[in-house]
Order: sequence, then C-alpha cells, then structure tokens
Amino acid sequence: MTDNLPRPHRRSGVRPRVKALPPWSLLAAGALAGGLLGGAYGAVKPPVYSATAYVVAVPTEKSDPATALGFAQAYGRVATQLAVLGDAQVWAGVPVRTLRSSVRTATSPDAPMVAITATSTRADTAADMANAVSRALTRHAEDSQATTDVELQQFARAVTPAEPSSASWTVTGLVGASAGGLLGGLALLVRPKGDRQEDGRPAAVPGPAVAADARGAL
Repeated sequence: MTDNLPRPHRRSGVRPRVKALPPWSLLAAGALAGGLLGGAYGAVKPPVYSATAYVVAVPTEKSDPATALGFAQAYGRVATQLAVLGDAQVWAGVPVRTLRSSVRTATSPDAPMVAITATSTRADTAADMANAVSRALTRHAEDSQATTDVELQQFARAVTPAEPSSASWTVTGLVGASAGGLLGGLALLVRPKGDRQEDGRPAAVPGPAVAADARGAL
C-alpha cells in the first residue's frame, strides 16, 4: 500500500542556466569599442594642415628638356638636405629638425617639376615652411646654374590651407569600428571548440541531479 503513496517532492538543487550571449555579440562589442576609441582619438588629436609649393626646372640655351627633367629629379632629393634646409629655416622661422620631419618632396617622371609639401598643426606655418624650402632650393639652383645649364623657377607658391588634411573624428571612428569588428570576428573564430555547437550556441550539459531523476523515471 505504501508503494502507491505519492512521493515527497525532492529539490534537485540544479541552478537555473544563464542564457549565453549570441556569438554576434563579440562583433558588436568589438565594433562599438573600436568606434568609441577611434572617435575619441580623432577628437583629441590636433588637426594637421598641409601646404604645397611647386618649382619647375627650365633648360637654358645650352641645355635641353631631357637635362632639365633629370635635374628636377635631383633637386627633389636635394630639397630635404641640410644645405637647403639650413637656409630655409631663416625664412620659415622654425628649426632645421622641424623642417626635416615636416617637409616632403615629390617629382614626376614626365614633367620637370618638384612639389614641396609641408605639414604642421598651424595652417600658416605649413605654408611658410613650404615657401621657405622652395625659395632656398631656387637660390641653391642659381648658384649651380653655370655648371648645370638649368634654371629652377618658382611655379606656384603655397597658400594657407583653409581645412586640415588630417582625418576627422568621424573617419577615425569608422576606422576604429572596422578594426574592432575585425578583432571581434577573430576572437569568435579562435574560441575553444568545446564552447560551441554546430549551430553556434554553447553546448548544454545536464547536471547530475537531473540525470538521476531521468533514470528513476524510466
């Protein structure tokens, strides 16, 4: 008779399982963190301005365009040397080390022209440095004109830029979000295999008390 009496309810003692976050949460968290960091970097970093001056090599009566083109390539390399920057610092109002780190030159294989670009956190300083280097370079070419038969003339002066050339905080934020999302995707791929099933959800393992109740019911 006692076998037909209802058994008292036993508490299994199994904790309620906490629902795991979906796999795409790593991507979202990485993109959000990267976007915030990138945007903050772009907002805090001072803007950078760029200004460019152009000089052109002109052949004399004793020379030809091919020779002028060759010397334009040479002057493009000489423009950032100490012999030129030492004179340019007087007109630019900045030390030589600032000119050396802030001035870049570019030449074309088709045109005897040299582009001198200077960057600075101040727009007027960037223009002054580019114009100072172009002036010093033309003066340096004048001293060698008797032997090179090439005259270096100023083609266009650098003007004060109205807008910075550096990326805005929105651009750095987008770059940071992309990088953060990529890192989140990589973290998702390198997770231990035991933490995921084929459908991407964490595998649920039954507790010992639940397994014992299941065997008793059979």
